[in-house]
Amino acid sequence: MNNVERLSVDAIRVLSMDAVQQANSGHPGTPMALAPVGYVLFHRHLRHDPKDPDWLDRDRFILSCGHASMLLYSLLHLSGYDITEEDIRNFRQWESPTAGHPEYGHAPGIETTTGPLGQGVATTVGMALAERWLADRFNRSGHDVVGHHTYALCSDGDIMEGISHEAAALAGHLKLGKLIWIFDDNQITIDGGTELASSGDHQARFAGYGWHVLKVENGNNNLEEIDAAIHAAKAETERPTFISLKTTIGWGSPGKAGTSAAHGAPLGTAEIEATKKNLNYPSIQPFYVDESARTHWAECLHRGAEANKAWQNSLAAYQEKHPDLASNFLQMMTGDLPEAWDEEIPDLSRADSPDATRGWSGKVIQGVAAKVSNLIGGSADLAGSNKTDIKGAESLLSGSPGGRNIHYGVREHAMGAMMNGMALHGGIRPFGGTFLIFSDYMRPAIRLAALMGQSVIYVFSHDSIGLGEDGPTHQPVEQLASLRAIPGLVDLRPCDAAETEIAWRVAMEHTSGPSFLALSRQSVPLLDRTDTLSSASGLRRGGYILAEATGGSPSKILIASGTEMSLALAAREKLEAGGIPTRVVSLPSWHLFQLQEESYRNEVLPPDVRARVSIEAGSTFGWERWIGSYGQSIGLDRFGASAPASVLFTELGFTVDAVVKAAETAT
Repeated sequence: MNNVERLSVDAIRVLSMDAVQQANSGHPGTPMALAPVGYVLFHRHLRHDPKDPDWLDRDRFILSCGHASMLLYSLLHLSGYDITEEDIRNFRQWESPTAGHPEYGHAPGIETTTGPLGQGVATTVGMALAERWLADRFNRSGHDVVGHHTYALCSDGDIMEGISHEAAALAGHLKLGKLIWIFDDNQITIDGGTELASSGDHQARFAGYGWHVLKVENGNNNLEEIDAAIHAAKAETERPTFISLKTTIGWGSPGKAGTSAAHGAPLGTAEIEATKKNLNYPSIQPFYVDESARTHWAECLHRGAEANKAWQNSLAAYQEKHPDLASNFLQMMTGDLPEAWDEEIPDLSRADSPDATRGWSGKVIQGVAAKVSNLIGGSADLAGSNKTDIKGAESLLSGSPGGRNIHYGVREHAMGAMMNGMALHGGIRPFGGTFLIFSDYMRPAIRLAALMGQSVIYVFSHDSIGLGEDGPTHQPVEQLASLRAIPGLVDLRPCDAAETEIAWRVAMEHTSGPSFLALSRQSVPLLDRTDTLSSASGLRRGGYILAEATGGSPSKILIASGTEMSLALAAREKLEAGGIPTRVVSLPSWHLFQLQEESYRNEVLPPDVRARVSIEAGSTFGWERWIGSYGQSIGLDRFGASAPASVLFTELGFTVDAVVKAAETAT
């Protein structure tokens, strides 16, 4: 390491520990340890253009150990991204782009939100999968418009989390050769040494997953050893690579290096000054970066611009040689739906035989897939139950990288994160299925999709006690309420064929965040919407008047979603026959309904009609928002039981008579 390289590496360490000190919170030790590998990646290997951070064929770099965020911010700042010294000085402050953990969309160069350990590395598997799928679809002899690597820096915490191993096992199985994880083996956690909680052989484990495994003995200051390992990783095309990088947390700190004291707290001004002296740094002034280091780092700008220009020239030649392919590629990468994307979707308002909403969903998927060729789906070993297979499409395997059906295996955790990775990469519209009850396994990834505004679609079937005999372990109760609590997540629980069709249209058109469909196992009645019932297009507004009261002025309002709609409609008939004007409101999406103007919501749910009853085979939690303090909820505030669905609905109080009684007593 020559002097300018040393100053360039130490600049990362200095900015990181100074920013943490000024914020009086954060994690200085890991950025200090990983400064050399960060330098080698950004300065020697990463195909990136700081002035064009969204360049389509850039390498993706993910700091999975998001608590070490100052490493990323320092690298982005020094290499020329639009992160200023002032941003560095405002680390962890209100409205600063340098948040406590990297947040997608807050600053250029942040490819995904990280912090929840394991999510970042699992997300990279989806990114690498997207890269290979697009390369298979679009690259032609002499014209490689897609050809980049995906890198992740990960910590012991990432590797401890189960999601990382679900994703790693699948990455090895799929032979994602352009995926490289660099493991920071510093043997320190917040509580102390890793021996407190871990004694496994990570290298052997990843070798068992089918990964190419390398080891760097001196990650603290041996740039050439790091460089050689990354070169070897890039040369391996048939296996993902796991590089075990031996480091010392807080390297350079004379009093705290190698200890947990360097992990999650500022070093202190005295220790920082001692560290700078120990490093022979040219200044003890906070945030000082030597001009020679800045000049050296600026080389990233030149190399990035040249690489980007070369790719743009390659793209131009590709457009000339393969104009249709090029147009399709660019359309996919923009995320726009193709023209006439929905013309093959069946008109389910004309459905002529009963089916479960999962069945209707499966039919819509085929129609969407016919025109949206980058719609790629999968399931956590439940494709037949979720009805998520794209008919006639190949499975996406190592030998068929252009397939459209992903077999995740029983790996809901990884599936959720991988779908985020595909969406973030661009070029793919991902959807994935499991039972609603198992959405709990995916919740961290769903939350991150909402936080990042990614257009991921979740297909959750078996959405209530209606799944029957499998019993309470498989019958969701609290899941709908829990998912509805996630900001920005569009909930869609259709009640019939027509609503299922519209729900899918809404999900596909919604590109600023995730959506989920909650679908039934059991058949739902066909609703005749040609006479008294309203069009299912009302689902687009979240809630709508499905059946109006006689005379148009209700004294009672029944509100339902999904399979329980048939109870509401049958109860309305009884109430109307008894001279009680009753309105039925379909409320398949709380999120969309809440977005409507107040005047519309009051039109559907008039404030002066306080006698309201909600019917939904799940937790009643939250329904007071729609029924008010005077309404009643017919729901499930207990766990289910093992029995046929029809028996369960009767025994647990989901009957027409129960709805009628609740309406009659509501005032």
